[in-house]
Amino acid sequence: MADTLVPISPLHRLTERMAAQPNSASMSEEAFTAMADLWVDPTGSAAAAVAEFLGADLPSAPGSVVETSAGAAIWAGPQEWLITARTVSGVELEQQLQAAVREHGGAATDVSAQRTVIRLSGEHARRVLSKGCSLDLHPSVYRKGTAQQTMLALAAVTIIALDDTGTDYRLLVRSSFARYLAEWLFDASAEFLEDVFRAS
Repeated sequence: MADTLVPISPLHRLTERMAAQPNSASMSEEAFTAMADLWVDPTGSAAAAVAEFLGADLPSAPGSVVETSAGAAIWAGPQEWLITARTVSGVELEQQLQAAVREHGGAATDVSAQRTVIRLSGEHARRVLSKGCSLDLHPSVYRKGTAQQTMLALAAVTIIALDDTGTDYRLLVRSSFARYLAEWLFDASAEFLEDVFRAS
C-alpha cells in the first residue's frame, strides 16, 4: 500500500515566530489556499458562467480583486484571473471551474502549489511593507479591492488590501520565496517588537 503524502507548508517551521509578532505587525499563514488560473473571454458566455458559479462578477480593472463567497477573484491579465478558495482543494476548484467554462471555450488550471499566502495586519502593517515596496500603499489610493503585482524586497508578490485603513493585507508569494519573505518581514517589523518590550 502506497504511503499517503501529507502536504507541508514552506513556513511550517515559523509558526511560533509568527505567533510572537506584535499585534501592530501581526503575521500568519493562510496555509494551503486553493488557487486556479482561469482564462475566459470577459465579454463572452464563459465569464457569465463563472460569475454565476462564484456569486460575483470577475474584476475588470487591472490591479483589482473581488471577494467571493468562498475566496477571491484577482485580475491577472486581459483574459486571465487567479481564483482562490478556502472551502475546497485546488483539484476540486479546477474541476468546478472547468465544469463552468469548458463548453464556453474557457479553461482553468490548479496552481495551488505555486504560491503561499501570508496575512500581515496591524497599525504598522503598511510601514513594514513600505520598507521593501515601491508602490504607494497609502489607503487613499491603495484601498480595499486593490491587488497589485510588485516586488517586495527581492520577492515577486501580489499585495491585496483587505481594508481601507492600510492595516490589513494578504500577500501572495511564490512558495520557493515564502521562507525568504517571511524572514524579511520579521526583520522589517523588528522595531515594533522592540516597542512592545520597551512598553512592558
